[in-house]
Amino acid sequence: MSNNNNNGRLLEVKNLTMHFPVYRGLILQKKIGDIRAVDGVDFFINRGETLGLVGESGCGKTTTGRTLLQLEKPTDGQIIFDGQDITHVDEKQLRTLRRRMQMIFQDPFGCLDPRMTAGDIIGEPLIIHNAVDGKDEYKQTIAELLKTVGLNPGMADRYPHEFSGGQRQRIGVARALSVKPDLIICDEPVSALDVSIQAQIINLLEELQEEFNLTYLFIAHDLAVVRHISSRIAVMYLGDIVEIATRYDLYHNPLNPYTQALIAAVPIPDPEVEAKREHIMITGEVPSPFNPPAGCKFHPRCTRAEFPKCREKAPKLEKLPDADHWVACHFAGR
Repeated sequence: MSNNNNNGRLLEVKNLTMHFPVYRGLILQKKIGDIRAVDGVDFFINRGETLGLVGESGCGKTTTGRTLLQLEKPTDGQIIFDGQDITHVDEKQLRTLRRRMQMIFQDPFGCLDPRMTAGDIIGEPLIIHNAVDGKDEYKQTIAELLKTVGLNPGMADRYPHEFSGGQRQRIGVARALSVKPDLIICDEPVSALDVSIQAQIINLLEELQEEFNLTYLFIAHDLAVVRHISSRIAVMYLGDIVEIATRYDLYHNPLNPYTQALIAAVPIPDPEVEAKREHIMITGEVPSPFNPPAGCKFHPRCTRAEFPKCREKAPKLEKLPDADHWVACHFAGR
């Protein structure tokens, strides 16, 4: 993939691959294959924008985010952050980089240490990265971060079980924000929350992005949420990115059959519009990433598939002429 706005690009991913080996036997283990969680994806994120990453559960979205932060070491490919190839950096360089790349996790209940206070949770990155001088600055910074995410600074001495789900996620946001990162990977940060609280967290993320010039990779399976917050959206299926487009183009002109089916599944509040629009059903189950189909991985479930082409040849992610729109489909544009 290429983009003319090279100076504005913060993150670029080339052929990113993450395969997990599968072994059989307890003592004499024999490798029998790989789970192809991420299977050679390409995308970029410009400074200050939000790239949404959507797809069904198990398609590789979270693994992609974890691999970008080197929480999982990629099997192949390149991760270029702010012009530097960080794919094979050592631990010392990685610690410096992680100050600039942070993550907000999906589960606000499981990602906070129950034995630590909210203040200690938010302050831990400050200590790790030597971001403050002395106890006074440490306490002041924590108080400011709590206020920034909409919590009372007096709550710093409370433990996670004393907060609601939405408040816990705000603590997670404050922790990610504490070291003033450039990129934040948001791994389904609102999926475990009530709908009303989801809106509050999304609005908070948008406000923080504007205030601190943050760049987001926003991972989700809820297309309505992604549509609200994202500048561009990438659609993932079984380890592959099948379409990338601006928010408007993706919803008004989806070209990959999988994207079309996902968007058709989003309900519309107006009953008259809902009754008239086309509904595209996806049949069958998502194939196993241990043994994905040959050719186009979506062809067993696709209503437009033609044989033998779709079964034998995997489509490449290609840019449309005169548009910031990429699609992987043999029949895109027909």
